[in-house]
Amino acid sequence: MTWLKAAAIALCALPAARLAWRGFRGNLTANPIEFITLDTGFWALTLLMVTLAFTPVRRITGWNRIISLRRITGLAAFFYTCLHLLTYITLDRFFDFREIGADIVKRPYITVGFLAFLLLLPLAVTSTRAWVRRLGSRWQSLHRLVYPAAALGVLHFYWKKASKADVSEPLLFAGILAALLLFRVAYALLRRRRTETSR
Repeated sequence: MTWLKAAAIALCALPAARLAWRGFRGNLTANPIEFITLDTGFWALTLLMVTLAFTPVRRITGWNRIISLRRITGLAAFFYTCLHLLTYITLDRFFDFREIGADIVKRPYITVGFLAFLLLLPLAVTSTRAWVRRLGSRWQSLHRLVYPAAALGVLHFYWKKASKADVSEPLLFAGILAALLLFRVAYALLRRRRTETSR
């Protein structure tokens, strides 16, 4: 393992370590369940945006080595997504799956959050080199699901925060995601134009 990957793993682990330390010290605010839910969700989205940013950074800077960190941050984003979901299932709903099912059907922000998790699940499962070889060209097509998953995650966060009339953070994530998508579209158009010109 290179020092770059080791540093990435350590940085990805910091939010979880910080959360565990605050829990150990009994410093999770007056509403610890909500604090854990929001904190894990925030870091899931943050690391998802970082994962999506690696390709634009590589294309702009030419630093190809940075792409090796994408799998680490992607799996870390899924890890925090799982912590976010497990907090809801265990601490918020106490394994009451009937109530959880009702929430998924009746509460839109939980519906889109659950859909985002379902989209990220196959991406995490197929992130290994063995799956890349097994799927071939289909692997890249499958992993484009990260974009709708990220969009659903942002919408989930927005609807959750809208009840508190503070949507600054969700809007920031929406802006970052929009910029990343625009870069992808612009790059694809530029590449197509170059291909047509060279013919």
